[in-house]
Amino acid sequence: MPFTPIRRRTAPIGLARFLPTVVVALVVGVVVAGAVPAARAAEWFHPGDEALAGWSVERSPDRPQEVTLRPRHAPAGPLRRVMVVYPRQSDAYDVAMATMLAVFSRKGQDQGHHLVVTAVNFGNDDARGRAVLQRAADEGFSLILAMGSESTAWLWEHYRGGAIPVVTVCAKDPVLLGQSPGYDRGSGTNFAFTSLNVPIDVQMAYLTTLKPALKRIVVIEDPQNVSALETQVKPLQAYAQARGLQATTLSLTDADSAPEVERRMRETVAEMTRSDPSLEASVFWVTGSTSIFRRMAAINAHAGRVPVLSAVPDLVKAGEDSAALSIGIRFESNAHLAALYALDVLSGRSEAGRLAVGVISPPDIAVNFRRLRASGTSLPLALFEAAGTLFDYESRLVRSTGVSAGRITGAR
Repeated sequence: MPFTPIRRRTAPIGLARFLPTVVVALVVGVVVAGAVPAARAAEWFHPGDEALAGWSVERSPDRPQEVTLRPRHAPAGPLRRVMVVYPRQSDAYDVAMATMLAVFSRKGQDQGHHLVVTAVNFGNDDARGRAVLQRAADEGFSLILAMGSESTAWLWEHYRGGAIPVVTVCAKDPVLLGQSPGYDRGSGTNFAFTSLNVPIDVQMAYLTTLKPALKRIVVIEDPQNVSALETQVKPLQAYAQARGLQATTLSLTDADSAPEVERRMRETVAEMTRSDPSLEASVFWVTGSTSIFRRMAAINAHAGRVPVLSAVPDLVKAGEDSAALSIGIRFESNAHLAALYALDVLSGRSEAGRLAVGVISPPDIAVNFRRLRASGTSLPLALFEAAGTLFDYESRLVRSTGVSAGRITGAR
């Protein structure tokens, strides 16, 4: 491998909800009066009733981009304030927030940390972002969590070297994006980075285990998602070129109509067939873009015998809009690690700028047997054993975070 990243291991991947955690409150901007039911907290903020069960959820009708969570049973005394900066709504961010709340609730409580956490959706708006940073400074916030690659990029540009430490969550590889000098060292700034990416040589080693005769990879990407292009598309293309593989891209955006997606998928499969008539040596590879996730049902419907694989384990799920197999880092795994980094910084055990890039290893592998069968792809025993998440031939969850959840039904 070209490098050996430092890997901060969480407890068993995916078990974050069972670990000791911290008491938190999500506040945005100002403290608002009047608690409202969790389900009505905000259109962009819904980590789930289970995650919010221990919190009093507050919001102001005139501040729809702000949410406050306060621990229902916090002890008397001062609460430290943490701000979570969102760029927009995303299901991935809901998963990450639910995980961090669990970690903060139990592990933070064990460590004596009782937090008020401010969740703010700045909508990728510069003026709103500057106002959020000013408020964080004025009101004495102790830590900022940058939710997603867009928030991370904005804060890196506008708040690098700031007084408040920043920990990233659900963000892509900071080394490939030029934000960190290396995997085995800190940023030297007020930022502590975690990464959603798996080193490309590790990822491709698993992929060639699935497809030993692999010759052709069509990367499905959104050209507007810069972080995915830099951390997933370009590294894969460079890897393929160095090893004599053919890697091309299929660009899709939210603006593409359903008929347009169908036409381009059919044309791509037809072109792949000309060089690989059996399609045994070809795969589709879906990158980490929300706009692509929304197209999964259509992608699967027109992929034919080409397996649809992904760098995003959360994209493997029940139903026809699932990837067949994914090799990457689950949002939950990354968020658990980010929460531990946050607690280390808050406790004074670590300085943000000294923490090495948080990379989960080994990667999370998820498999949907129903979708694999649709492409006629067999799963090698090594990948079956390594997979933490499995859906059977009826698309039912039978293994979750490495623990059996049921009996695998046979293929029909």
